[in-house]
Amino acid sequence: MRVALPEAHHQNPLGHLSEHYAPEIVNAAFGFSDVTYRMSKLPTRLFEGARMRTALINGCQLCQNFRVLRDRPDIERTNGPAPDEAFYAAVHEWRTSAVLSEREKLAIEYAEKVGLDPQGLAADEDFWARYKAALSDEEIVDLAFCVAVWMGLGRVAHVLGLDAVCALPALREVA
Repeated sequence: MRVALPEAHHQNPLGHLSEHYAPEIVNAAFGFSDVTYRMSKLPTRLFEGARMRTALINGCQLCQNFRVLRDRPDIERTNGPAPDEAFYAAVHEWRTSAVLSEREKLAIEYAEKVGLDPQGLAADEDFWARYKAALSDEEIVDLAFCVAVWMGLGRVAHVLGLDAVCALPALREVA
């Protein structure tokens, strides 16, 4: 951890942050994250593919080990087939994977471009033509804000060292 965390709070560092360090900001961030998971209308595999690619870019171990259907059972996500571990493994080699659909690959490519080259993405007319041909404007906006929360909060978790001490049960307690 990069900030002081009393021994008594090692099991729930996110809860400690939300109570003791900039609670209004931390809780607003948790709220943004929760709304993303609860309200996104994206198919689960498309959602999870982009989320996993973002987690890999950010380096957040907590995010890489997270599985939305397993770790957020309070959320009803019945839009499309459930990702399995072969799906999550395919995200590592998404360009050549036969496991992923073209729409899933485009969502993963979008997340990668936002994470690694947002200026290049803004100017990449070839990508935007392919992306808009495959996803609706509603899906594009939905995914843009999902990636924003994953990119921002995943990076914060990693750079503060939260991903080294926070377990998935603690994440569910905050959500």
